[in-house]
Order: sequence, then structure tokens, then C-alpha cells
Amino acid sequence: MSRLKKHLPADFLRDFLERSLVLLPPGAALYVILGSEAEAAAGGRPERYSPTCPDNLSVPLFFEEGPPACLTLCLDGLSARSSEDRLAWRRILDFLAFSLHAASQAESARRAIADETLQKYRELALLHRSVFALNNTLRLRDTTRALLEECREGAVPADMGCVFLESGGAFTSAGCFGAPPSGLDGVPASRLFREVVESGRGEIVNDLSRDPRWAGETPDIRSMLVLPVLSPVRLVGVLVLASREPGPFKAAHLKHLSTLASVAGIAVSNAQNFEGIQVLMEALLQALAEAIDARDPFTAGHSERVASLAAAFAQVVDADETRFPHVTFSEEEINEVYYAGILHDIGKIGIKEEVLTKDTRLPEKLLEIIGLRLELFGSCADYPWRKAYERLRAINATVTPSREDLEFVRTLAGTAWNVEGRPVPLLREDEQRCLLLAYGNLTPEERHEIERHPAESHRILQHIPFKNGLSRLRTIVRQHHERLDGSGYPDGARGEDILFQSRLLAIVDIYDAITQERHYKPASSSQAALNILRDEARGGRLDRDLVELFCENVETVCEQASYMRFRRRRGMPDGSQEQRQ
Repeated sequence: MSRLKKHLPADFLRDFLERSLVLLPPGAALYVILGSEAEAAAGGRPERYSPTCPDNLSVPLFFEEGPPACLTLCLDGLSARSSEDRLAWRRILDFLAFSLHAASQAESARRAIADETLQKYRELALLHRSVFALNNTLRLRDTTRALLEECREGAVPADMGCVFLESGGAFTSAGCFGAPPSGLDGVPASRLFREVVESGRGEIVNDLSRDPRWAGETPDIRSMLVLPVLSPVRLVGVLVLASREPGPFKAAHLKHLSTLASVAGIAVSNAQNFEGIQVLMEALLQALAEAIDARDPFTAGHSERVASLAAAFAQVVDADETRFPHVTFSEEEINEVYYAGILHDIGKIGIKEEVLTKDTRLPEKLLEIIGLRLELFGSCADYPWRKAYERLRAINATVTPSREDLEFVRTLAGTAWNVEGRPVPLLREDEQRCLLLAYGNLTPEERHEIERHPAESHRILQHIPFKNGLSRLRTIVRQHHERLDGSGYPDGARGEDILFQSRLLAIVDIYDAITQERHYKPASSSQAALNILRDEARGGRLDRDLVELFCENVETVCEQASYMRFRRRRGMPDGSQEQRQ
């Protein structure tokens, strides 16, 4: 009965033969014979069938495939009946055979419909699964990886596969599975590949050795399925599946993969467009950051360095299992930290030039006027003005004047001479105010002007609708000068109100500022910068665990940051994903 299942259901055939016996004389037996063996019987058991019995009557059964078949009536012991009876029984057999043939055709049609329905269901299931898998990301490498994974795990008998993406008429591998170390890189050089690209139609070659379009461009493969991956407007790539054995691919595989390729074409095109926009956005942001840095030659490259340091440090935090076992950064979050670093000083575009680039306590021209004032006073009062002026110039350029220097300024400010009956001080009130600063060269008003830049950055960035994992970028930028004890600016935020990413960015911002030369100070060593960071952490202003992790891994962070900058300047991926893996 097992060989008849493809033609007729077993229950139907058994019932049909049993019911047919009522049309035949008592004691008769019906057999369905395939080849020389009985596969089904009624009125007797299949093993009792004897093909040599002279009283048998047989008529052929016409099944679509398989060995020859017939319906046999066994008349053992009924041979004395008349020839008219035997003719009637043969006519009954012809009718029964015709009925079985019709039932077989109906079953074949039912199975064909079922197979077609199942195939449609599989195609719909594949479409549903592939739409989700291929469009679950807008990153090109993830899209091609999902396409190859579907091919590798699907019902296609391929030993290896590769996706080639088109760019400027050339095809480069975007990922492979099961391929040798050299991959399938030689395939695009074949005439077979070029003809598939030109025609836009997929092809199966089950014996490459017999195809004149194949010259062994990739060794060790005997058969290949080549399928163009098309977007709605152009060819974006080619899917190549190969086998080391001849003959595994069928038309159904090509049809199955055509459904997959139609989805993949749209997904690849979307990913390429998205990555193109990302590249353009990054170039624009980079150009903007460079324009800001260029206002002050001493800060040139600061934003790019801080961005790469922040991204590299975020990777170190992500890998740490001691201090931050529960802190993880996705690739999107690392990109967000990077872009925050690029844009963290964008608000300086609204800071006055004379404040932003101020490198002495008093401008040079104003100091020259004071010098003329001292020279005039010296000529009238026999005062050693030249020596006083030189000391004043030195104080004007220092970051931290000594107590003696400050006392000298106060003495000078208290000195005046009589000009036409009114006293004229050697230093005006605003001048002595600048010269008496205990640290740096900015007055409280000028420092407030500088401290506006994080809030100004936030205001400028409000005009950019950051999405796709960049939703916290503005907050990170706004908070990069906040301190845990509330002593930072612009909002005086403290503790947990400050984002973790902002604390991280603050550390690398301070580190870069200390280790680079500025107009008001020389560059300090890395160790000096680390000492300052630790002092700030001990004072409760910076995150102590983050500072210690940075200090322990500063060489790794700086090395990885340099690698990122190198790759980005050449338009290459920054390599952060490979480092994380």
C-alpha cells in the first residue's frame, strides 16, 4: 500500500475495493497490482495473490508515474461460469479501473493544489521573515549578513555563498559563508557573472565544467546559482551560491531565492541611502566642528580628539566587568557619544572673539598705553618706569601670579601723579581688576561668557531633529561641564542628574585640554593630566570610578582614538564594531 500513497489515499482505496465486491460474484477477490506484486486487496490478502492463476481477469491502471499497474479480478474456482459472465465481469473491471483512474487524477490535482498552496505559504512565510530580518536594520553589513544567513539556513543546497555589492560598475564582496580563505572573489571576473548582471535574470549552472562562460575563475566549485539583487530603480548587487558537487540546484530554488532577493534589493538600497546620509551628516558635523576650532588655532582638532577619545573610552567601559558590569553601550550609543564630542563646543560660535581667544590679562594695545603712561610718569617723577613696565608685561602673561606680583600691581594701582590739579592713577580700576586675577586671564564677566557655551550649544542643536539613537545627544553636550558636586555649569546639575555619557565626556575633555597647548599655557604631560583628574575625583567633582578606569586604560583609549581618527579621515568605518567583537 505504501507505493500507492502518491496516487490514492489508502483508506479510499481500501473502501473502494471492498464496496466494489458487491458487483462481483461471491468468492471473488480484487487486487491492485504494481509491477508483479499486489499492493492492495479486497476479498483476499495481498500475499495470496498468484499471478499465474489462469482464471484471473486484469485491466490496466493508468497512474501518472511509477511501475505498470493493473486491477485484477481473481476468479479462482469460478471458471465454470459462461463467457457472457466473464465479459460482464471484465466490463465491471473496466468501469472500476476508469473510476480509479479518475480518482487518481483528482488526487493528483488535489496534491498539486496542496503543493502549490504550501509553496505559496512558504513564499509568504519567507517574505514575512525576510522583510523583518532584512529591514530590521539600516546598516549595510547587517543587511547583507541577514541575507546570507537566510541562504545558509534555508532549504538551498549551497556549500558557500557570497553577496557582491555594486559601486561604480565594480563588484566587491560584502560578506560570505562557507567559502575558502580567498572567498568567491574570482566569480565577478567570469563571463557568466557579467551576463547575469547585463540581463538582470538569475541563472543556475549545475555543471560549470560544461559552461563556456566559466573558465575556473574560482577553483573547487562545480555548480553555481547566480541571482541579481535589484532595487526598484537599479541593480545593487549579486547573490552567488555555489556547491562543490554538480547538480544540486533546481528551478524551485531560483524561484525561492528570487522572492528573497526582491526584499533584499530594497533593504540594501535603503541601507546604502541611509549610510550615505550618515556619511554626509558626519562630514557636515565635522566641517562645522573644524570651523569652530579654527576660530582659535590653539584648539584646532580639539573636537575631533575629544570625540574619538570619548568613543574609545565608551568601548573600554562597555568591556569592563569590575567597576561597571551593568553598563553597556550599543554601537548606536557609542556613535552618539562620538557625535556629542564632535559638537560639544559648537556653542562657542556665539562667544565673543576677544573672550574666546584671550591669551593675556590685558590686550597688547592696552598694555602699550599703560607703558606710555608709565614712561610719562617716569619722566616727571624720576620713576624707574622701564623696569616696572617689564614686570607688568610678565604678570600680564602669567596664569598664576605670585603674591609679590599681586602686591606690586596693588602698589602701582595706588600710585598717581598730579596733572593740572587732579590725580591720575597709573592703573585704571578696570586694568588693575584684570591684573589682580588670582588665576587665569578671564574676569568673572568673561568667564560667565565662556560658560554660556554649553547652553548655547544646546540651543543651536535644538534646530536639528536628532533621531535614530541620537536622542540624548543634546543633553550630553549641555552637561559636559557639569560636576557631580553641583559646581559645574550651565545648570549646576549634580549627582545622578548628570548623564553617565556626560560624565564620561567631561573626563576626556579635561584630559585633552590639559595635554594640549593653549594660548594661556603650555601642554602638560599625560601623567600631569591624570593627576589633575584624580584630584577632581577626590574633590567629588568627577566620577571617581570612571576617572580610575580612564587612568588605568589611558594608553589603550588614546591608541584606539588615534585609530578611529585615522580611519574616519579616510572615509573608512571607524572600526569600533570590530574592536567590540
